Amino acid sequence: MSAFTKSFALACRRIYSKNIRQHSSVTAELMENMDKKSAWDRFYSETSSGVPHFKNFEWFFGFEAVQGFVMPLLRAPSLPHPPLRVLDMGCGTSALGPCVYRDSAVPVRVTCADISPVAVRLMRDHLQDTAIQPRNASSRIEFLELDCTQLHRHYGSSSLDLIVDKGTTDALLRSKEGTEKAASALRQSLRALRRSGSLLQFSDEDPDARLVWLETAALDEGLAGADVGVQEVGVLRGVCYYCYQVTPRHEVNT
Repeated sequence: MSAFTKSFALACRRIYSKNIRQHSSVTAELMENMDKKSAWDRFYSETSSGVPHFKNFEWFFGFEAVQGFVMPLLRAPSLPHPPLRVLDMGCGTSALGPCVYRDSAVPVRVTCADISPVAVRLMRDHLQDTAIQPRNASSRIEFLELDCTQLHRHYGSSSLDLIVDKGTTDALLRSKEGTEKAASALRQSLRALRRSGSLLQFSDEDPDARLVWLETAALDEGLAGADVGVQEVGVLRGVCYYCYQVTPRHEVNT
């Protein structure tokens, strides 16, 4: 069992609790089809069915484990273009995006985007019920149904300040047909970032493999590649996780 599969199985077990056997088929389906909208719709429908209170489903770990990587990047720019635009790519029902919205001292517009309309609806309903108050009164949050391999349909070039990817690329790379989709999502992310922007990927993949993949996949027409750095997040439940910070180099052409 790979580290990613083990982490996913443990997260499912925490969600399903006593009903883990009942939901084993949907978990197995998702492990084989992590790039498919229908599999995610079924997963989020199953995990929310019969649950009296909404519970965030966190890939790998929650906001507390990554806030030290995310929040320092939310600084007021030298040239004003407030609010800072943040995309939580493949948000699912994670609390990460809402926590960024809640805690940012500078004004932000956080978009929590996911391929599953079920996940998007659950998050919208939850936010409406909880009425989170942002630290900065000018901050905004929205939930959007969006395929991360189709970012260009919603975001123009140089339109985002920060993209956070907690497990989304990992899910694509481990899908049957996901390798090219993951590369496409990476390249579209780099095009959508402003010159000062960054993509943060949180993953359990070893740097020896992920760094090479990021540097290679970032090369494409109109892109001059990317600068990639890595920091260790820590070991959780026996699995070591990393934060990969990807910054686009200046474009060759547009």
